[in-house]
Amino acid sequence: MRVVLLETIEGLGMVGQEVKVKDGYARNYLIPKGKALLATDSMIKSFNDKIRAGIRAEAKTKEHALKLAEELMGVVLTFKAKAGEDGKLFGSVTSAQIQETLMEKGFDVDKKRIALSEPIRHLGTHEVVVRLYPEVSATLKVEVGTEEE
Repeated sequence: MRVVLLETIEGLGMVGQEVKVKDGYARNYLIPKGKALLATDSMIKSFNDKIRAGIRAEAKTKEHALKLAEELMGVVLTFKAKAGEDGKLFGSVTSAQIQETLMEKGFDVDKKRIALSEPIRHLGTHEVVVRLYPEVSATLKVEVGTEEE
């Protein structure tokens, strides 16, 4: 039986490859587990169309992420907070606050994409990485100053 592989299978083939396997292996394992499709002309055409659509969608998403990264590179966010004499904040600046400020400036970024290993707890300028897409990230500056009482 001829099947088109939907995922790479060791010793059998790569994704998208058409391979010949025993009928029982295809009917009982590959097709029910979603690892392969029966290799009819319509299935092959449908599979190729899905692959092309996926590639186009990924390209658009990555392109959008690259544009957003370019715009974010020049952004400086300023926060005012109460701090002690040693420069330690009485609170912290979190990824949620950074996301909120980015939204106010017109950038739609999910707070999970803001890479803060821990909240910012000291005065000064900090660099924060925003992961927009695999292999695409932007670094923005966060300045934390004291609140005037």
